[in-house]
Amino acid sequence: MSRSPLPFESLWAFRIVAETGSLTAAAAALGVTQPAVSKRLRDLELTLGCSLVRRSVNAIGLTKAGAHFAEELQSGFSQIQAAVDHLRAQPAPLRIRAYTTWALRWLIPRLPRFHAAHPGIDVEVSTSTAIVDLAREGVDAAVQTVHADAAPPFGGRRLQAVMISPFAAPSLLKGVPGPWPASARLLGSKVRAGDWDLWLRQASTDAMQPPLLFESTTLAIQAAMEGLGIVICSPSFVREEVETGKLVALSDISIPTGDLYWLFLPTGRIGEALGTFADWLVREARTENTLPDQKP
Repeated sequence: MSRSPLPFESLWAFRIVAETGSLTAAAAALGVTQPAVSKRLRDLELTLGCSLVRRSVNAIGLTKAGAHFAEELQSGFSQIQAAVDHLRAQPAPLRIRAYTTWALRWLIPRLPRFHAAHPGIDVEVSTSTAIVDLAREGVDAAVQTVHADAAPPFGGRRLQAVMISPFAAPSLLKGVPGPWPASARLLGSKVRAGDWDLWLRQASTDAMQPPLLFESTTLAIQAAMEGLGIVICSPSFVREEVETGKLVALSDISIPTGDLYWLFLPTGRIGEALGTFADWLVREARTENTLPDQKP
């Protein structure tokens, strides 16, 4: 037979009444009226099917069953409080906002190394292309791009330059005499819609048709792996695919777009966990040598 859940508010009210010996004191401690405390006690007695308190005109006391129940409740509530204190003592995870493709293809593959070095710091990653407001959105830090000519974010940390290069599936290159299949569809993302124009100008090549733009570079990369066309993206996003032969680099060089990845940090004092993550992220970014010689 199933048991009805005990009303926690009534249990807590009974505990305070047992501790203070007074409805008035219990009401003050709970921030409710005295009749509200009396009702909670009556509800608890109805639920349990026994009397817990003796009521008189000017006093209230515990029955034998009530005294025994209060003693056992004290032990239970002590365990609950200990569990709450332990939970509150755990450090909250760092909440990091980033672009989808950068998060999926750059940050997350590297996070196991961070957790191995700093097992006490958890990192939660969310994605968005919108300009972030750290304070309003409850985000600890964010990775976004800023043009090299623009004013850098106050207190931010430079990470790396946004580089691009074309990639295609091996199946798309079969039977092609040169390195560039002229009839292939160009693939890109709406977020970085101008990357193909930039690349083609650098290569002094005219596009046969406008690029097919996806919602994210991640989708464009997947489309390229399926043989739909040539994707323009950061070489770091497809390093694994190139190493495993799923994609082929169509150029030996990558060009800078003029944008830089920045780690946006809150103003004021930076917590120890966030500072540790920021230092690690800068070191990881610098290992790729995609940022001109600058001080952090």
